[in-house]
Amino acid sequence: MQVHGSCYCGQIKYEATVDPEQTSICHCTDCQKLSGTAYRASVRTIEGTFRLLAGQPSVFVKLADSGARRAQVFCPNCGSSLYVHDADNPTVYNLRLGSVDERAAFVPKKQIWCRSALGWAQNLEGMERRETV
Repeated sequence: MQVHGSCYCGQIKYEATVDPEQTSICHCTDCQKLSGTAYRASVRTIEGTFRLLAGQPSVFVKLADSGARRAQVFCPNCGSSLYVHDADNPTVYNLRLGSVDERAAFVPKKQIWCRSALGWAQNLEGMERRETV
């Protein structure tokens, strides 16, 4: 599936080919901190199918709990998280669903780093719901 994405301010734009079956949720503490919420949803794409169309993103490299050096890619203007890849061998890119225009088409198929999952984020049934504020 072809997707298009951008940051919040529109300075960075990209396109990629992805497999919707490769959509996942990560509960690691790094994703919690970087997203400012309980987890982060992503879809994978591979080298050669991802293309930056506009802008020059910034990169922050961190040693993850897994021991891998992970490159977190974001917009230098608005701070939107765009994707992540292995800092030393970038062949797989995990696109952050919040930056993907077609995000409504993606349903996560697996969850990872569940030992860090926040209990309240596991079941939102019964919580008050409003269509707007």
